[in-house]
Amino acid sequence: MTAQTSAPASTAKSSQVSVLHYHRLSKMLDVKFSDEQLFSFSAEFLRVFSPSAEVRGHGKPQLVSHKKAVAISQIVPVGQYAVKLVFDDGHQTGLYSWAYLAKLAAEQDELWADYLQRLKQANSNRDSQLSIKQIS
Repeated sequence: MTAQTSAPASTAKSSQVSVLHYHRLSKMLDVKFSDEQLFSFSAEFLRVFSPSAEVRGHGKPQLVSHKKAVAISQIVPVGQYAVKLVFDDGHQTGLYSWAYLAKLAAEQDELWADYLQRLKQANSNRDSQLSIKQIS
């Protein structure tokens, strides 16, 4: 979950997003800021840290688990300041502003470590609750 960057993440806070590129196979979203910094986020990371009220919990964040296999099915531009990410589990209510993506980039490692710790404390995990097996 390490961010890929060529400069300190703190400078991304004043930048605009210039490129978004989603890799369907790896389920990674590359976010390039106008200052040329590049960060990569897994769909799982973006789903569990959705800025939606449903996840943020009106002050107390809700623990979102079982999202290891989640994918982004659509990226919808919102003006010149954000995108709405639609996930294949049906979640689509959060707006990811450029400022929020910069915050996630700057705090990605700490947020992920804290998330894994909270999962452990809740006796939960990242794996899907339902196992799907294809029959030939």
